[in-house]
Amino acid sequence: MVERGAGRGSQPAAFDRIVFKNASEHHYMRVCVEFQEGGIRLNAAHFKQLVISALKELHGEVGAALPVDVLTYEEKTLSAILRVPSSGLVKLWSALTLLGSYQNRKCAFRVIQTSPFLLALSGNSRELLLD
Repeated sequence: MVERGAGRGSQPAAFDRIVFKNASEHHYMRVCVEFQEGGIRLNAAHFKQLVISALKELHGEVGAALPVDVLTYEEKTLSAILRVPSSGLVKLWSALTLLGSYQNRKCAFRVIQTSPFLLALSGNSRELLLD
C-alpha cells in the first residue's frame, strides 16, 4: 500500500509512506513448557519432539510436517525461541496452547512473546530490572 502525502493546493506531496502488511517470511515465538510435577528435564531433542507431537495431535500428519525450528533452548527453564513460517503461526500456537500432556505427565505451554522480527525477542520489558 502506498500513501501519497497531501500537498497544499497545487504543491506536490512532500513524502511517500509505504506500508508492508505481513511481509515477513517467518514468525518467532518465545515459549516455555510447565509440568505439573516439578523437576522434569527435557533436552533440546525431546523439546522439539514435544512440539512436533503437539502439532500431530491437533493437526495430524500434515500439521506435524510444519517446519518448526528451535533456535535457542534453555534446559534449566524449559524455554525456547521457535521459528515458524508465517503461514503456520496459528497452527503452531493453537497446537501448543491445547497440548495437555506429554508422556502421561500433565503440562502446559506458555507463549511468552511472538514477533515477525527475531530482534524483538532479544529483550522483554516485563523482565527489565531498574535500579
